[in-house]
Amino acid sequence: MRLSKPSRLALGIITGVILTAIYLPLLVVVLNSFSTSKSLTWPPPGFTLEWWGRAFTNEGAIQATGTSLLVAVIATAIALVLGTLISLALQRFAFFGREAVNLLVILPIALPGIVTGIALNNFFRTILGVDLALWTVAVAHATFCIVTVFNNVIARLRRMGTNLEEASADLGAGVWTTFRLVTFPQLRSALLAGGLLAFALSFDEIIVTTFTAGEGVTTLPIFIMNNMLRPAQAPIIAVIAVVLIVISIVPIAIAQKLGNGVGEVKGK
Repeated sequence: MRLSKPSRLALGIITGVILTAIYLPLLVVVLNSFSTSKSLTWPPPGFTLEWWGRAFTNEGAIQATGTSLLVAVIATAIALVLGTLISLALQRFAFFGREAVNLLVILPIALPGIVTGIALNNFFRTILGVDLALWTVAVAHATFCIVTVFNNVIARLRRMGTNLEEASADLGAGVWTTFRLVTFPQLRSALLAGGLLAFALSFDEIIVTTFTAGEGVTTLPIFIMNNMLRPAQAPIIAVIAVVLIVISIVPIAIAQKLGNGVGEVKGK
């Protein structure tokens, strides 16, 4: 369908306004990380690299970054294993309740974070009777990180079909050999894309983390929230926010590039 010139102009203006509303505040944060002011002001009265030096030597920020990285790695590892297994089960096998299971797998990412956080807090403390700790945060993050892996892997499985796997079985290969030599090589880019998205999703998550983190467990987003209004901490928080933006953008950009080839299956 070809749009008229006024329609294209109106659509372009609306798109520009929306993108400006989204990215202009991020630009302000970036500029404030170089500001000479001790508070977030606009326009910045001057520019300095002092806050960057302080941020990278701030013990609390370093520990929070390490905690976030550890949680994200654990959650991503869990999501890769479970997301792949669920994808294979739902795509390669027919069984009663398959559509219901598919819905239940996707549901955690659609639910409001506060609902997921309260439910998991109640599950850990009331049903399991365990204390909240770093591992409860990682498990909580894995519940919604699984969805990103699941979506990427099941999309690849749907497009690659079963011809090569059936040919491998006809030639005498077992299930594990077929998976290792035929299925897995075709899933690698989808797994990498899903893993990168899961890592980015976990690294900057705060709502579910707030409800599932034990005493003394401080991830980077929680560190930012706790220090946002403290005197002379705002510029340091701006620096950390810029680093967080970069850490989030890079894996998402790589995942998007890899995702463009999810439907491509090489073969003769």
